Amino acid sequence: MAFEGLADRLQGTIQKIRGKGKVNEADVKEMMREVRLALLEADVNFKVVKQFIKKVSERAVGQEVMKSLTPGQQVVKVVQEELTQLMGGEQSQIAVAKRPPTVIMMVGLQGAGKTTTTGKLANLLRKKYNRKPLLVAADIYRPAAIKQLETLGKQLSMPVFSLGDQVSPVEIAKQAIEKAKEEHHDYVLIDTAGRLHIDETLMGELKDIKELANPDEIFLVVDAMTGQDAVNVAESFNDALGISGVVLTKLDGDTRGGAALSIRSVTEKPIKFVGMGEKMDALEPFHPERMASRILGMGDVLSLIEKAQANVDADKAKELEQKMRTMSFTFDDFLDQLGQVRQMGPLDELIKMLPGANKIKGLDKMQVDEKQLSHVEAIIQSMTKDEKTHPETINAGRRKRIAKGSGTSIQEVNRLLKQFEEMKKMMKQMSNMQGKGKKKGMKLPFM
Repeated sequence: MAFEGLADRLQGTIQKIRGKGKVNEADVKEMMREVRLALLEADVNFKVVKQFIKKVSERAVGQEVMKSLTPGQQVVKVVQEELTQLMGGEQSQIAVAKRPPTVIMMVGLQGAGKTTTTGKLANLLRKKYNRKPLLVAADIYRPAAIKQLETLGKQLSMPVFSLGDQVSPVEIAKQAIEKAKEEHHDYVLIDTAGRLHIDETLMGELKDIKELANPDEIFLVVDAMTGQDAVNVAESFNDALGISGVVLTKLDGDTRGGAALSIRSVTEKPIKFVGMGEKMDALEPFHPERMASRILGMGDVLSLIEKAQANVDADKAKELEQKMRTMSFTFDDFLDQLGQVRQMGPLDELIKMLPGANKIKGLDKMQVDEKQLSHVEAIIQSMTKDEKTHPETINAGRRKRIAKGSGTSIQEVNRLLKQFEEMKKMMKQMSNMQGKGKKKGMKLPFM
């Protein structure tokens, strides 16, 4: 997960000051020294770090903190607010042209994930905003890029406009926009050519496309894993083209996250979207406030709720709540829930979005084995309808049959049955808001 090292360092520092009844300048100074080191280690631009520390220090030793009843918590609030501002303050919305289509130019270096991101963005526009995008293959120097975009188009059942690799990118863009108008597409996503490094020829061509297409957005696609280099690339593209926003890819793989914290300050252009995985739906609008909360270990409940709303059936959830209260939750219900939750994304990432998850010992090392989840599903599917409803009837002979039918071991079947019983008890506790799940050694049936 992005910001892992930074999050660990900052959360440890914040924990020390959070509960303090009195905070003096020396406490703030010590904390700022730790924060500064944590940010520099996370590969945040040193000028950005300097400015950030200055702002937080000024506010943290000011009247609003020193005279408050809970100065420790006020300092944390200041850090969170300034971290949010550093990343852009508010979420930056995608442009919508007064007269469709809205034209978006996708630019960036080779290998940043530009073509894939173009497909992901088109998918997001259709799913989340109910738009009708047209993908445009304008990278004529890499025939593989045209093929790749066409393959993504097929995968997403989305039209791709291409004139091959013998026509100029400017002409391709011109004809694509005309076609989009004829066919009433409301977004045109132009996948332009990348280079291994920034050069004059590339920039000249991009300027020509910009002049003709008059785009509403120019999105620079940057690989978050390249750290400080990502900031330099963003600066160069912004100077030459005047980008309108940044899409950060591979944020799920970068444990430092310095690029996300530096780009906004250096270019004064917002991060619009972040790529959080390989799948075509793994592109999310960037929310600075939510990211700041996650870095500081306060969770990201809003994103979790949004994921749930998109993937979980509300009527089934209501029915499930009733079943949890009455302890009539069955293996069929569990299988159904497991399917819905798996659609929301990797489970270890979802758990980290919960407030206070950073305090759960060993969570940072926790990995949910997807193969293990498949085993769980196979075991449940090997049960009879009666066994799923009344697991207490599953005797030794039945356990042997279920293990054989699911290609697993009797031990795995035993473990699942035991954990399912524990989970039912915990659910009852949680639904009654008693005990709040403080069961020691409690493990989910897929860990």
